[in-house]
Amino acid sequence: METERIWTAALVVIGDEILSGRTQDKNVAQIAQWLNVQGIRLVEVRVVADREEAIVEAVNTLRARNDYLFTTGGIGPTHDDITVDAIAAALGLGVVHHPQAVAVLERYYATRGGASEARLRMARVPEGAELIENRMSGAPGIRIGNVFIMAGVPHITAGMLDSLTGTLQGGRPVVSRQIGCWVAESEIADLLRDAERSHPGVAIGSYPFFREGRTGANFVIRSPDEAAVDACIADLTTALEEAGHKVFAAGI
Repeated sequence: METERIWTAALVVIGDEILSGRTQDKNVAQIAQWLNVQGIRLVEVRVVADREEAIVEAVNTLRARNDYLFTTGGIGPTHDDITVDAIAAALGLGVVHHPQAVAVLERYYATRGGASEARLRMARVPEGAELIENRMSGAPGIRIGNVFIMAGVPHITAGMLDSLTGTLQGGRPVVSRQIGCWVAESEIADLLRDAERSHPGVAIGSYPFFREGRTGANFVIRSPDEAAVDACIADLTTALEEAGHKVFAAGI
């Protein structure tokens, strides 16, 4: 039987502020959720410092083994925003001012003090790059090959993702549903494994917790095939109930 094509993406989160703990990243979740709707699976995430060699290594490794690579952070107007230069170096390209980006920034800053040299740094792109529209703050994102260079500020990233919606080739979106039980996952590990084996193409994630003085777990069932998810949930629910555990249909 022919295996369904799975489209994959990786994400490089760039920034010393993330690694130091000063800033908490919110982009991983929103990019993963957006990719899922596009029928693309986020399979790898790296967080790297603002160092060219670290960015180059991560970009070249991850773009080679995934259909798409996204980066967030390091495309602002200051001297330590080195993402564009590092990715250009990774791709063996020069850096130029994109005329459309220059025009966008000049319009945006016309009533905000003008497009200074520092602000025009945000118009710099690897040679041959296309722009990703940014309706929030003027400075566009960048697309070059299968690499998408995006802002680190989550609401700006969200706008860039919105601009990309429907433009990437992907497969079927992954359907995700959950059920839950007040049970230690170790008690039903074999049952979960058997359920997953019995439903090819379905993945079951187990997420334990301790609440109200009791141990429980939610089980998330995922597959691009909605019918397969429904069938797996039905069988898993039956197996858990036969083992004496009450099942909560939407999780606990």
